[in-house]
Amino acid sequence: MSQTAVPAAGASLSAARRTRELTEATDGRVVDVLVVGLGATGAGAALDAAARGLDVVAVDAHDLAFGTSRWSSKLVHGGLRYLASAQFDVAHESAVERGVLMERTAPHLVRAQPFVLPLTGLVSRGQAALAWAGFRAGDALRLSARTARATLPAPRRLSPVETRHLAPALRPGGLRGGLLSWDGRLTDDARLVTALARTAAARHARVLTRVRALDLTASGARVRDELTGEEGEIRARAVINASGVWAGDLVDGIRIRPSRGTHLVLRSEHIGPLPAGLHIPIPGETNRFVLVLPQDDGRVYVGLTDEPLDGPVPDVPDVPETDIGFLLDVLGSVLDVPVRRGDVVGAFAGLRPLLDTSGTAHGGASRTADISRRHAVLTSPDGVVSVVGGKLTTYRRMAEDAVNAAVDARGLAAGPSPTAALPLVGAAAPRALAALRAPRRLVQRYGTEAPAVHALAGQNPRLAEPVVPGHPVTGAEVLWALRHEGALDEADLLDRRTRIGLVPADRAEALKAVRALMGEAAPLA
Repeated sequence: MSQTAVPAAGASLSAARRTRELTEATDGRVVDVLVVGLGATGAGAALDAAARGLDVVAVDAHDLAFGTSRWSSKLVHGGLRYLASAQFDVAHESAVERGVLMERTAPHLVRAQPFVLPLTGLVSRGQAALAWAGFRAGDALRLSARTARATLPAPRRLSPVETRHLAPALRPGGLRGGLLSWDGRLTDDARLVTALARTAAARHARVLTRVRALDLTASGARVRDELTGEEGEIRARAVINASGVWAGDLVDGIRIRPSRGTHLVLRSEHIGPLPAGLHIPIPGETNRFVLVLPQDDGRVYVGLTDEPLDGPVPDVPDVPETDIGFLLDVLGSVLDVPVRRGDVVGAFAGLRPLLDTSGTAHGGASRTADISRRHAVLTSPDGVVSVVGGKLTTYRRMAEDAVNAAVDARGLAAGPSPTAALPLVGAAAPRALAALRAPRRLVQRYGTEAPAVHALAGQNPRLAEPVVPGHPVTGAEVLWALRHEGALDEADLLDRRTRIGLVPADRAEALKAVRALMGEAAPLA
């Protein structure tokens, strides 16, 4: 792609394309595969099926990455946690998929993230030895997954001076050193989903947001356009239910036990420089940590919790004060600078769609932290394929397994999945990405499309300005999202394409500028 590149052929999603393709999808024709849900797994399934040459329609009642896929820790885990619970197959699968993302499919969106585990008085020497053994085992996982050492450096022990260099915010008293480890880190989980959806669209999948599946059968779905209220039918030879925590609402017999993971959002200037993230041991736990995750937009995420959710599943989960207090307490156990409730400028919670394999809806494991993160592909008696469980890192394998099941169950003519070697929109080798004439921050968000986004700002100086003071997102990025990334309204722009909305005060301040840009982009939508 050239320095003045335009989007890959067919990869642009827009309001006009949505209208046209929704009409096509409901005109009575029969497509090969209908995917319901456009989180990471659903968008991945749409790409997987389209990449095999199948005719695909994918719908979501809301937006790309509206549900769990935008509320993660933004990490691509290598499976270390699963080793501790003897889930060796899950750990290996995670390590393999991490390597696929970092080295083949999305090197522009995923890079190595260093973490420091501070050895304070709260961490006994026995606990430190156990953690070090875990990090060494994690490096063995990297090797078994054939991920290059250049991609993920080796773990090592740190002196107190080195520890404070990588994490200056740590309290120096009682600090006897640290343990350095590495994992994969996404620029943004919602941007991964957008890239998946656009790559599927480039392979002729019809990607339709704001289209709600009302009734689901093995031969299609009755749907409603949430923008107009009009109803119609999408007919399909195979149907994949990838609606996450809402999977049981569409297919009988699926029991999901959601687990709430909460993160806090802090301003980075409050904590100070963080060259590395932090693993902070949770008191009383052997293999659970609170993560401190510095971002590139002047924010820091602190998470996460693992608590069961009882009752109806909301569209956007609330963050209880108990979660906020818990995370602040753990954070305060190691930081030199106090972090109080008033310093929390935002918070978000995601719901993990864990499969309840117990005999009752709330029986079995006493904690959601104890439930396996294995995914499952279930085929209903009438032939609807549902994919549940799992985690963001393994979305591609989940999608592949779901499409395999749909192909087998419905006798579709399709070969094996090619997605382990299929670059997403914007992907390129690190050397090619480094040579792009665009700001580094844009390259890490848009890959090879960064020069085109940067060129928009060059055409109009006003588009080069930040949408909100103190946050790096520019008007050019908002315009790009409207023209090429399927954003339909201000919530799509603020809450998923740019993530400005994670801080409510920033969101409110950005609204006027975003609405003005939407007016300018309307003729091109």
